[in-house]
Amino acid sequence: MALHTGKGPGEFGSQADWRDVVPSITEASTLGDGLREARELSGRSLAELSSVTRVPSRYLVALEQNDFSVLPNRVFSIGYVRAYASALGLDEQLAVERFKRESPDPSVPLQPPVGVAFEEVKRYSPRLIAACLALVVAVVGWNVFQRVSLMRAPQPSDIAEVPESWRLGTVPGQQASMRLTAPRPAPPDQTVPALYVTPGLETELTGVDPTSPEAMAAAAAAATPVAKAFNPRGAIYGESANASQVVLQAKKSAYLIVRMADGRVLFARQLAAGDAWRAPLGVAAVVDVQDVTAFDVYLNGEHGGPLLAAQTSLVQLNQRAQALARQAAAEVTARTEAAARQAAAQAQAQVQAQAANAQAQLQPVSLQTPQ
Repeated sequence: MALHTGKGPGEFGSQADWRDVVPSITEASTLGDGLREARELSGRSLAELSSVTRVPSRYLVALEQNDFSVLPNRVFSIGYVRAYASALGLDEQLAVERFKRESPDPSVPLQPPVGVAFEEVKRYSPRLIAACLALVVAVVGWNVFQRVSLMRAPQPSDIAEVPESWRLGTVPGQQASMRLTAPRPAPPDQTVPALYVTPGLETELTGVDPTSPEAMAAAAAAATPVAKAFNPRGAIYGESANASQVVLQAKKSAYLIVRMADGRVLFARQLAAGDAWRAPLGVAAVVDVQDVTAFDVYLNGEHGGPLLAAQTSLVQLNQRAQALARQAAAEVTARTEAAARQAAAQAQAQVQAQAANAQAQLQPVSLQTPQ
């Protein structure tokens, strides 16, 4: 062990035969050679350095042999290199940088070189600009040459006399005057044919004979007038169309408040003209409005008149809608049954008529039979 004589490192470095005990990691050919050379100069074994650095001996051997595939993940490997270099008295940062260069990280993609393409373009840009200008000048010059070569000075016409057919007035070979008469009717084969209606089809579908004036008059008298249908003309609030039978539509801007039986507010809003609210089914609530003339009531999609009072029970409106729905269903059932009875009667009458005709045709034959 050398004794300290009080000289600084600068004094040792000024001597020609002086040499640093621990060589720099950058002077070795590889990182492993530098670590091994530093360890041999220190005179310590791998087991001793493993105990100091707390790095397994197999990893220290792998670093000295440049077998980086044995090392664990990159974070631990860099930590082992830093600890080993510190224990040998080497520059930790230089050792880590040397390790990163000799064992690049495969997870980091390679970056393209920066500035090369720009330098190439900058180098050849004058030539490219000159070539483009020459091309533009050539195209413009060619077009100008073509236009100049096709231009001719105006010359007098070679026609010595205007032809007779060009003159105003009569044309040779035609009558002196022409008259337009009224349009004639189209030929019979080009007229629109009459609409064909399958005999008995309308009677089968509606139960009303279109050829009978009495039946048509009775059907018109028995027909239920159709009320005005609900027409959405603004925002629609409340339930969906399948879950509501009562709709309140505003004819002008007005407030609509719907309160539950316990005082809770189910709906409250100022509706604009055309906005509507669909009432839910089976809810005990009261509809409260300031102006009864500002709202129309629609029951089952048809107009049911205005609100009758400023406070109207929602249960009563739903009951009216259900009663109208039952009445409409009963009318449809009655009309269907009447049409079925009429069709059955007509079918029976037709069968009887056919049987009578068949019997009438058999009677002359029986009279001509010899006695």
